[in-house]
Amino acid sequence: MEITPQDGMKIDRDTRLKRGVYYLPNGIEIVKDGVTLDGNGALLIGDGFAGRGIVVNRRSGVRIHHVQVERYYHGIWANASANLTIELCHVTRTHEVAGPDVFLDIWLDRSQAYGGGIFLSGVIDSVLCDNDVQHQQNGIMLYGCDHVEVMRNNASFNSGAGLMLFESSYNQIHDNIADFCCRIYNYRGRDGETYHNGADAAALVMMCNSSHNVLRKNWLRSGGDGVFLGGFHKDQIKTPCNDNVFEHNDGSWSPNIAFEATFSERNVFRHNKADNCNYGFWLGYSSHSTIEDNVITGNRIAGVAIEQGHHNRIVRNTFARNRDGVQFWVSARPAFTHFYTECADSHETEISDNEFTRHDTAIRIWTERDATPAQRCHHFHVAGNTIHDNRVAAKIERVRDSVIQRNRVKGNVEAGLVLIGCQDVQAVGNEM
Repeated sequence: MEITPQDGMKIDRDTRLKRGVYYLPNGIEIVKDGVTLDGNGALLIGDGFAGRGIVVNRRSGVRIHHVQVERYYHGIWANASANLTIELCHVTRTHEVAGPDVFLDIWLDRSQAYGGGIFLSGVIDSVLCDNDVQHQQNGIMLYGCDHVEVMRNNASFNSGAGLMLFESSYNQIHDNIADFCCRIYNYRGRDGETYHNGADAAALVMMCNSSHNVLRKNWLRSGGDGVFLGGFHKDQIKTPCNDNVFEHNDGSWSPNIAFEATFSERNVFRHNKADNCNYGFWLGYSSHSTIEDNVITGNRIAGVAIEQGHHNRIVRNTFARNRDGVQFWVSARPAFTHFYTECADSHETEISDNEFTRHDTAIRIWTERDATPAQRCHHFHVAGNTIHDNRVAAKIERVRDSVIQRNRVKGNVEAGLVLIGCQDVQAVGNEM
């Protein structure tokens, strides 16, 4: 039997909706555990981008599928629930902030969260799959959610986050598409009106203690960033996003950064693509990171850039046609070292078994000139790399206690290895 949905309806049994278009300013709510809602293609329409289309509050075992929802603040809203399945739904045109004069605040907690297609708060052991959540501000939003599998959803063409994790850990995010999640922010510069591409929009946003997630085989292209992972709150609180694994994702064609991961530890980036952005990877103030077996090409500033980082590994990557292949440095006036005293300098970094081709400078490691004698890049290990057909193979400035060994340095136009103001830097066994 098919049911005609009514505004504010409470659903307490398995229900199949009658196909049609329904104006429901107050939406519908599932009020019993174990209920299946079969939308049957019905379209639920809100009023003025306010309220919630479908509500699941403190329920278990609910399944929602084949429903269309639009013009609410949140299309599907679930709170403090478990064992949910949301699949094959089309949720779009939810609440969106004004356009080019708003720079997004990615630190809003769940009580202040922006609008979006599917919003989960405090949900565990659940599945979101095969949903279409395009063309709004945010596609899928997880706040305080653990052990949720998010797979095969299309969250493209959103002006905020295609996919968002906030205080969410141990989730599986795989085989999703979140392309072209970007916005233009207008601001007035010295020379008059100009704009910023991105404004903290990203294909995938991970904030505020989102850790131990696995993110695999996602398309995250042409976003403000491909991935924006931030571990230091705007209120100057440490909220690291640690121990995440990124494998076989494509974050290319961002106007900013393919993979940004700051103020966090032990994140692994493996077999990803990071092409044609400003930076392939930006990992400022991060430590014990692994960047291995990635393809990193055509970035306008650098393939990998790490300011004030330590104990990071860059291994077996393919770098080509970036301005610089990798950049590591110590700032003369670092902004956050009173919070991160271990990041007062850049140290204990491995750069090994990579291939660098056609860069202005393949490897750059430096300490800024105005830094104090105690602030130095130190204990870098550059070994086993193939560095060929660049302008300069490696430029090392004001670095101490490091080793450059067993690299194959061939056909570089201007210089192979350049050392400036270094102390106890050993260059041994290199093939020049």
